[in-house]
Amino acid sequence: IPATGDRVPCVYVENRRVVGLDPDDPIKVSFTEPILVEPTGRDHPELLKIHPSHGHDMTIVNGISRIGYMSGGKSALWTDEDMADVITGKAVEFIKKNKDNPFFLYFATHDIHVPRVPHQRFVGKSGMGPRGDAILEFDWSVGEIVKTIDDLGLIRKTMIIVTSDNGPVVDDGYKDDAVEKLGDHKPAGPLRGGKYSAFDGGTRIAFIVRWPGTVKTGTTDALFSQIDLMASFSSLTGQTLSHDAGPDSFDYLKTLTGKSKSGREWLVEHASNGRLSLIKGDWKIIEPGPGPKLNVNTNIETGNDTVPQLYNLKTDLGERNNVAPQKMKIFNELSDLLQKIKEGN
Repeated sequence: IPATGDRVPCVYVENRRVVGLDPDDPIKVSFTEPILVEPTGRDHPELLKIHPSHGHDMTIVNGISRIGYMSGGKSALWTDEDMADVITGKAVEFIKKNKDNPFFLYFATHDIHVPRVPHQRFVGKSGMGPRGDAILEFDWSVGEIVKTIDDLGLIRKTMIIVTSDNGPVVDDGYKDDAVEKLGDHKPAGPLRGGKYSAFDGGTRIAFIVRWPGTVKTGTTDALFSQIDLMASFSSLTGQTLSHDAGPDSFDYLKTLTGKSKSGREWLVEHASNGRLSLIKGDWKIIEPGPGPKLNVNTNIETGNDTVPQLYNLKTDLGERNNVAPQKMKIFNELSDLLQKIKEGN
C-alpha cells in the first residue's frame, strides 16, 4: 500500500510496480493542486458511501473521498472491502513459499485505520459499528498468519510480534459511528491522550511476543522501543550492523525474549507536532512549547503546554499531576539529557 488507505493513490504496489496498471492510463497524484478529472467528496457528497467528518474530502475512490487528488489507474484501483483478504493472502503465500528458509515478514494491516471498511462477512458482527468490525477483521488476519505458521510446523522456529504504530484514535476523519458507539470504553485505558499526542496514550502501545519454547508466558515492565527491533533482530540472526545503521537502535534481545527484566535507561518519544518527551526511570518530561492543548477534530489532548511538564509514571501513569514546579531539579536534569541526545552525544 503506497500510503495509508485514506490517501491516494489507492492502488497496490508489488516489486515497485503498480499491480494491474494499464500503461495507457497513467496515474497522476497531487496533494496540493486539484486534479479535477475525478469527482471529489467536497463537490459531490451524494456519491459517497462514507462521509468525512474532517478533511478527507478530495478524490473519490470506491465511494470514499480521500486525502489528495488522483486520476488514472482505473484498472488498478483497490476495493477497500477486499484489502484484508488481499494482503493477508499475500502474507500467507510468502510464508508458505519460504517455509524451508529463514524469512522476515513485516505485515502492516490496515483494518483499524480509516477508512474502516471491513469485508461484508465482518459487517455487523461486533455490534460496535465499522470500527469494531474492522478490529474483528484484524483479529482474523492475525489468526490466518498464526495458523499458517502452526500448520507448517514452524511454531517453535518463529518469533511472532503483534504491536501497533501508535495509540488509539476514534474519529480520525470519517463518520463511521465510532464515537457514538464508544460508550464508557476508553481505548487507551488509564493512559492520557492518544494518536498524535505527547502523552503516553500516543506512544505506549500493545506489544505481544509469541515464540513457544523460547519465550515464556508473562509480562514485563522493562522499557523497550520498536526502534530496538533492528539491533535486537541483528543480534538474533548473528548480523553485524554498520556503525551508521540504526544509531538509535540498541540490542535488547534478552528483554525481547523475556530473559532479562531490565530495559532501556531512557527513551525519547516524538509526537506528531514535533514535540519531544523523555522517559528515564520513573520520570517523564515533555518539552514546553506552543500549540493547542486539544486536537478538536480527534478530541485528543496533544500534550502541548508552554510550561515544563514532569510526571512520575510509577505513581501517575495517566500523567495527570505535573510535578515540575516542585521538582525542577529533576526536570532540568532530564531536559539536559534530552538536549545531549538531540545533539548526538
